[in-house]
Amino acid sequence: MPKNSGLPTRQQIIEFVTNSDTPAGKREIAREFGLKGQEKIALKALLKDMADEGLIDSAPGRAFHKMGGLPKVTVLRIVDIDGDAVWAQPERWEAEGIPEPRVRVRERGKRSALGVGDRILARTEEAGKGWIAHPMKKLAPGAALMLGVLHEEGGKLWLQGVEKKERRDFPVSDAGGAEVGDLVLAEKAGRPPRITARVTERLGDPFQPRSFSLIAIHKHEIPHVFSDELIAEAERVAKQPLGKIVPSAVEERAAKDARGVSTALDTNGGGEGRKASAEKGAREDLRHLPIVAIDPADARDHDDAIWAARDDDPKNDGGWKAIVAIADVSFYVRPGSLLDKEAKKRGNSVYFPDRVVPMLPEVLSADVCSLKQGVDRAAMVCHLQVDKDGNLKRWRFTRAVIRVAGNIAYEDAQAAMDEWESRSSRAQSRDAPQSGRERVSTSLDTNGEGSPVSGELVETALVPLWECWRALNKARDRRGPLDLDLPERRIVLDEQGRILSVAPRERLDAHKLVEDYMIAANVAAAKALEERKAPVMYRIHEPPGREKLVALKDYLKTFDIDFALGQVIRPSTFNHILDKVKEHDGREEIMQQVLRTQTQAYYGPQNSGHFGLALGSYAHFTSPIRRYADLIVHRSLTDAYNLGPGGLTREEAAGMERIGETISQHERRAMEAERDTVDRYVAAYLSQHVGTIMETRITGVQNFGFFATVDGIGGDGLVPARDLGREYFRYDEAGKRLVGEDSGEEFKLGQRLMLKLVEANPVSGALRFELPDGKGSAGGPGRGGARGGKGAPKRVIKRRGRPANIRHQGRKR
Repeated sequence: MPKNSGLPTRQQIIEFVTNSDTPAGKREIAREFGLKGQEKIALKALLKDMADEGLIDSAPGRAFHKMGGLPKVTVLRIVDIDGDAVWAQPERWEAEGIPEPRVRVRERGKRSALGVGDRILARTEEAGKGWIAHPMKKLAPGAALMLGVLHEEGGKLWLQGVEKKERRDFPVSDAGGAEVGDLVLAEKAGRPPRITARVTERLGDPFQPRSFSLIAIHKHEIPHVFSDELIAEAERVAKQPLGKIVPSAVEERAAKDARGVSTALDTNGGGEGRKASAEKGAREDLRHLPIVAIDPADARDHDDAIWAARDDDPKNDGGWKAIVAIADVSFYVRPGSLLDKEAKKRGNSVYFPDRVVPMLPEVLSADVCSLKQGVDRAAMVCHLQVDKDGNLKRWRFTRAVIRVAGNIAYEDAQAAMDEWESRSSRAQSRDAPQSGRERVSTSLDTNGEGSPVSGELVETALVPLWECWRALNKARDRRGPLDLDLPERRIVLDEQGRILSVAPRERLDAHKLVEDYMIAANVAAAKALEERKAPVMYRIHEPPGREKLVALKDYLKTFDIDFALGQVIRPSTFNHILDKVKEHDGREEIMQQVLRTQTQAYYGPQNSGHFGLALGSYAHFTSPIRRYADLIVHRSLTDAYNLGPGGLTREEAAGMERIGETISQHERRAMEAERDTVDRYVAAYLSQHVGTIMETRITGVQNFGFFATVDGIGGDGLVPARDLGREYFRYDEAGKRLVGEDSGEEFKLGQRLMLKLVEANPVSGALRFELPDGKGSAGGPGRGGARGGKGAPKRVIKRRGRPANIRHQGRKR
């Protein structure tokens, strides 16, 4: 292509990265097409769109290749040797929905020097419909180990993998002291026909409490052990003094009010005058305010607290002043420290039903940086001015000392406010002529016997928070963010870690309230840094690509729902679709399809807005205990507002793009680990009901069968197409359905049907269903006619391991 001829097309980019003799990154593409200045920025956006559309992927070295293909040079792991044929697979593969390729390895010499499990650096090339790899060098053994459970068969030990896709067992050459039933880490070695597994670590009983999360920790290689040296550093910094404490702006205003002097909220518009911000390193004293932390009842840490009150600024008539106080983690975790390096390596905390793998040691995450009731804590505070319509007018950031007035569970806060509003309504009805707020308030000096929230705290903290939130919520409704009401599963365990129940988590107004205050503070943080021209680690969510929108259009057509591709796509576009199917049986599946249409959110220093929230600038500020991105934002605010030690360094500012890529990868790793663990808990819960016929809903349809989930519990189980009946079932991709060629019987997305649970594997999280009448009972002469297989003998399910009661006591000591 001629130089300086403008931005290349998608096809031109694909042809270049495919045909290039060397790895082609953004720099090489820009050089090839002669791009400069703003064209390079446009190229970056185009490459991101192409990745979202599934056209290209990137290698760890930031070189691009065609999606579904392999980088020019990559690391491969030998997975099979069949005679002279050596086969490998890429060590890293993230192409969603595209099977991991098997690569034929061509070695020099007559006899292979490679064995199963070996790692090689290789040059790859596409050949016909497959791939060929030319080894460049053999690499040292990697950390990739196989997780599995030992079982005995034919007098020998075998290893059964925990992965759903693992279909073969391996003979064990060295058990390493592990016994039958143990969960182990092992490495595969040898050459066909003798590929064996050698146990390297015994992890214990896979069915014991906490083992399901342990499987995910090892599978996803999540760092979960802090060194003694790092814990010592955490204990040392936890004891450091908080520095000088000065009266807060709120206290000064109260004093002036007492003298009849008018005051207003100091803000970003000239907010340098307050003592706490003018005096470097000083902290505002906010301990007199009834700030509350509203969290889940089982919260492991408390990193945010909120407060609101009517604004006394005459320029903000009917408006509010609010505070979002966040644990001041950047004061304790300084750039370049051991704590900082470990936090960056972890990227975020990982939350499982039975444990949390924290980003920071517990002396910080669960103690000094946890905002506990009645204890003085260091905080980074966002002061907000909100007008009567819920718009953010002004903001400022300070370091402060707070003393939380109450740690309140969402359910308790909601119950307290429901009670208050009920009593308030009754009082207003009784005293209709006296419509003033004061008459109602003075009558509510308690909040009912046994309530975990005192009447005083309801009046001084919760009531103002709710009233300010109603304004924020109105602004949210006008903005029109994406509204996907998808249920979150809650695993309830007893004190021994055994499963009591699996149920959807109820979403309350209290959840929405906290979320809206956090969003407001996140927006303020991003805009405050932009105003001061400081580095920002944005939380970016880009609009869907055209390819996904086309797929959504085809899918919605099966429900007779029109979706115009030519329109400007906004979050409200999808909300209007969901409004049309409020009473539709397939509403949840349509919501899931809308969710799949969205792009993956990520972190980066170049702002592209947050599509889902309908916001132009957005950063994560509110959870530095558990997200490294928030810690970076705190450091930038510290530097921008001259708030003392712990600010962003030049090296960090220069490396924001690389940091964003790393923590985005760690976030995806955590999400996969959390999802895998919940699947294992659901399978363990359902393993007690194998053989039961239960109500399910089809959640996915492929040419090989369909997936169904148990209503109200979750978990996806496969019904293979080969088990449906004697006739051929045709796959309708656009309609997401399987259709019987003879009978016309359909199995389609969103369909509710009764299925028999025939297999539930807690170790892998896999479920398998059959039709109620058994394998092969679908179809037949016609709908409603005789169903094939009705009188067939009951299918025997062969299951290795222990019986339905999966409890295992382990070895006696």
